[in-house]
Amino acid sequence: MTSLTIFYDGTCPLCAKEMAALAKHDTENKIQTIDIYSEAFSDYPQIEADAANTILHALDENGKLLLGLDVTYQAWRLVGKGWLYAPLRWAIFKPVADWCYLRFAKNRYKVSFWLTGKSRCDGNSCTK
Repeated sequence: MTSLTIFYDGTCPLCAKEMAALAKHDTENKIQTIDIYSEAFSDYPQIEADAANTILHALDENGKLLLGLDVTYQAWRLVGKGWLYAPLRWAIFKPVADWCYLRFAKNRYKVSFWLTGKSRCDGNSCTK
């Protein structure tokens, strides 16, 4: 059974890379990933496309909406690697981490280009 459904920007190289890494570690199929630009996204009318394009969205198994780094932490926790992101959810770091995440999300294509040399993905291919 899927414990978390993540809605991500499949045109973002870093975003796509993280979803692929999650899938690799998700040996129990607890996570479903939905590209917000795919036809499958239309099955989730409760998720607004513009909002999901601004900040990472997910629904847990109870239908609870998670956003941003809460999604990232929950996803990695489900695959046994939550300890990597747990400090970002600690009260002392959470406001700064969330602020940084929002800046990353806003500039994800530039950051992707700086880190990967690719700014956009189309299908299974990322291009400059």
